Amino acid sequence: MPKKSVAKKSESRSVSAAAPRVLPGVVSITRQVHFNSAHRLYNPTKSQKWNVAHYGLCTNPHWHGHNYVLEVTVRGAPDPETGYIMDLGELKRILHTAVVDKCDHRNLNDEVDFLRGVIPSTENLVIAFWNEIAPYITAGRLHCVRLYETPRNFAEYHGLDVN
Repeated sequence: MPKKSVAKKSESRSVSAAAPRVLPGVVSITRQVHFNSAHRLYNPTKSQKWNVAHYGLCTNPHWHGHNYVLEVTVRGAPDPETGYIMDLGELKRILHTAVVDKCDHRNLNDEVDFLRGVIPSTENLVIAFWNEIAPYITAGRLHCVRLYETPRNFAEYHGLDVN
């Protein structure tokens, strides 16, 4: 029996691909990273009695540590070619460069240059981390930096321009 000639479907018809759609809208994306650090809450312009009254055990001169969870949110419209505000892998790289690599397994009071002279409360840390991260964000807009000091205690910062 003679073989029939069978054309492949892809060869038999010409298909022009329609441009993919990116839906209009503003979206927030968030990346979470983890690091461990020690710190001491202490105001050197005040007495030890004042520091103990305001910070309690957190002013221990031998430090104490936390397993921090940092969440950073970028907000914007998806790019028409990629569908991304930004690649979350790139956001992870930024967070490691700007914060994690500098703070992980460090004493925040003594070993982190951008925190020297800052009382490392969670409130101050989110502001300092924002300032370190913001210059790297070129797609979308940095929307929120949230830092969990414990699973139940966290602070978040939305920058200076939020009403």
